[in-house]
Amino acid sequence: MVDRVHFLDEETRDQRVWRILATVADPEIPVLSVVDLGIVRHLRWLAADGLEVGITPTYSGCPATEVIRDSVRTTLCASGYPNVRVVEVLSPPWSSAWISEAGRMKLQEYGIAPPGCAADAAGGPVCPRCEKGEGESVELISEFGSTPCKALYRCLTCLEPFEYFKPF
Repeated sequence: MVDRVHFLDEETRDQRVWRILATVADPEIPVLSVVDLGIVRHLRWLAADGLEVGITPTYSGCPATEVIRDSVRTTLCASGYPNVRVVEVLSPPWSSAWISEAGRMKLQEYGIAPPGCAADAAGGPVCPRCEKGEGESVELISEFGSTPCKALYRCLTCLEPFEYFKPF
């Protein structure tokens, strides 16, 4: 009986931490949380009420990694977890496939075409504004958008530029 109660307490504790982490915004795409982005790899409870959070950078040398590490630590400390250690987990490397479905929808609503759009194989992403752009209906303007993980496109249907989160 004691083991079952202990398991339920741990599950509740983990769920609370995940809920708190879901409030930590990505500094480069603030509409996404670090949980939406899929960079939180693990939670590990350490002795003396310590907590280790593993994060995987979206790419090697990502300038946002340090800001994310500090934001995770600060948010958890402010939420009652003063003994937090944030570590980088480099293997396996981050993949855009780790972005949650909710995160993909948030990107679309924010005006950024999410990776893995239905039209990717047809020659380009789908415009997040008019939802057109298959094949030759979009043109690449720049391999890099506001961050290295995004490219800049223009929809030839609505003529609006948009960013596309590159698949990794």
